[in-house]
Amino acid sequence: MLQNIRDNSQGWIAKTIIGVIVVLLSFTGFEAITNSASNRDNAAEVNGKPILKTELAQMVDMQRRQLLQQLGPDFDPSLIEDKFLRESALKSLIDRQILLQGSRDAGLVFPSSAMDQLLLKTPEFQVDGEFSRERFDQFVRERNMNRLQFRQRLEEEILVGQLRAGVAGSAFVTSDEIEAFVRLEKQTRDFASITINVAPDAVVVEDADIKAFYDEHARRFMTEEQVVVEYVELRKDEFFDQVKVEAGQLQELYEQEIANLAEQRQAAHILIETSDSVTSEQAKAKLEELAQRIAQGEDFAALASEFSDDLDSKGDGGDLGYAGPGVYEPPFETALYALKEKGEVSAPVRTDYGWHLIKLLDVQAPEIPSFASLEEKLTADLKSQLVERRFVEAGEQLESSAYEAADLSQPAQDLGLAVQTTPAFGRAGGVQGVSANRQVVREAFGDTLLVNRRNSKLIELDQNTQVVIRVKDHLKAEPLPLDAVSEQIRAELVTERARDAARAEGEKLLTALRAGEAQGEGWLPVEAATRSQDGVDPAVLQTLFRMPRSASPEAPAYAGVSTGNGDFAVIRLTAVSEPEGELSEEEKVMYARFLASRSGEQDYEALTQHLRASADIEKF
Repeated sequence: MLQNIRDNSQGWIAKTIIGVIVVLLSFTGFEAITNSASNRDNAAEVNGKPILKTELAQMVDMQRRQLLQQLGPDFDPSLIEDKFLRESALKSLIDRQILLQGSRDAGLVFPSSAMDQLLLKTPEFQVDGEFSRERFDQFVRERNMNRLQFRQRLEEEILVGQLRAGVAGSAFVTSDEIEAFVRLEKQTRDFASITINVAPDAVVVEDADIKAFYDEHARRFMTEEQVVVEYVELRKDEFFDQVKVEAGQLQELYEQEIANLAEQRQAAHILIETSDSVTSEQAKAKLEELAQRIAQGEDFAALASEFSDDLDSKGDGGDLGYAGPGVYEPPFETALYALKEKGEVSAPVRTDYGWHLIKLLDVQAPEIPSFASLEEKLTADLKSQLVERRFVEAGEQLESSAYEAADLSQPAQDLGLAVQTTPAFGRAGGVQGVSANRQVVREAFGDTLLVNRRNSKLIELDQNTQVVIRVKDHLKAEPLPLDAVSEQIRAELVTERARDAARAEGEKLLTALRAGEAQGEGWLPVEAATRSQDGVDPAVLQTLFRMPRSASPEAPAYAGVSTGNGDFAVIRLTAVSEPEGELSEEEKVMYARFLASRSGEQDYEALTQHLRASADIEKF
């Protein structure tokens, strides 16, 4: 299996995993892990390896963003419970660390040269088909990382992906397993059924029954506890008219923008990797020999295609495409930018994964856009930054003022805002507006506001809206009069008793059938029913295919089940038929792929569970 993992770590997996990781990282980034973190900074440890609280917070944020993207813009983000997200995120981080350690223990690696190729060929980092350093840097900065942190994070995700692909790709199934599965999957059953329908019209419910039910379940029949909430609302869009952009600020931002521009260099290389069988001295000596042949006129691209260990670029004569500073490892980059002329070849260069000869193919000078062409964008960017800063400052001011105040009038006055009031709402929340937000509802019914009558902390309704709330009125729950709920109780009792009567009658018939004391009337036969038979209740089908075969046609098997609408079905199994004929080659391939895929996922899950059970995990 280990060899299969190594084999699968090359080729299409290495080339496609970047797409998955870019999607993952598009939600958020992760800070680098520091070696000196104390337990106060750790959320957990896995075999002594820390998982930082900052990582956990960012994973929680990532999962929240993923959920919101899946659920759509109309979903209320406050419905997502932070405790649930934290538990899910911590489990995800622990599993990821366990699998990362497992992949490294299995000897999996992802060479730096392959990482370079992945970054260069990732569409998200390209402009007009060429790698863009500016786009790459922007992508990394937006996730609060530097280039090294991004590469490390990406390498870890690829290693875990290699492990999964290798384990899943190792699975296989035998012909006997395929045949056994097909026999069960294509098996058909002959049966008949009698349905005892619920009869609500036959049920009599007395007033005394209703009163007894009302008394027994008194807590169910209460008015809803409600609150009326006052709130002060901050909206980000109201600050746009309050900020002004100065010409000097725009010029400074423009200079920063163009300062990030750098020339792009197209390079080719020949890599000789070091390994247990190739020492560093041997790799360097081989490159020195190739350098002499190039100096004597042999073609660099042809030698790269023949000798380079970089599988991704050797087919292109070692061509790595265009890239700017910060993409390659420092020794490689230093040597590349030391080359002065097109066609010049470097001396052998050492990196973590071997020795390189580097050839400069082309140089593209950066295009410097004019201030006028960027002015509108720079103005919008700068104004957004100023508004964001003012919005954050106002939120901090509002929260601080509300914490110190006895009510919301003074905090509202300090910021020139109005105190607003919601309609009364219960623990399920209101229909719209502030009271429909789950975080507002939780705060409103918490002891701090409901019992102590304090102002709340700052609550973020969405990225553009924040509020501080206070409970104005508390309407406690009171018993509903019996007359108001008697019809509801009557309907519930009728339904329950009708279901019970149908089940009792069906079980009585079932007992008589099994004892041979009855034949039953009104059987509805179905021949050759499949596991997805149309027109048959799913509960009946599920019960039917769980029934054991009858001993003989004269002694059929019986079973009973309640259906979704309360009816009771009595089932008589009369025959079980196995599929006939041989599978076609196409069907065999289809079933083999399906079963191998399922088995591979089970193997991977089993490996995860084994690694988890073997790991020393401590949560803080």
